[in-house]
Amino acid sequence: MSESKKTTDRQAIKRWAEERKGIPTFVKGTESEDSGVLRIHFPQASDNDKSFDKIDWDQFFETFEEKNLAMLYQEEKENGEKSTFHKFVNR
Repeated sequence: MSESKKTTDRQAIKRWAEERKGIPTFVKGTESEDSGVLRIHFPQASDNDKSFDKIDWDQFFETFEEKNLAMLYQEEKENGEKSTFHKFVNR
């Protein structure tokens, strides 16, 4: 069974995303005052690029802190492959 972890550590979040070729984004249509719904998007695994606005890590973590979020994520799927499962939850 794959295990979910929870973190607020910026380096751990960035490392996890970059190992999977993920980029920080806002979900399009959710932006307001330089904020929005955060996601890590995996362009190589999705044809849904038009649903996301790429942002830099500084803007990502600024919103992450403002919204008092933590990241729930998995390192591996049950079959041992790298997992891209993640979601942002209240601390």
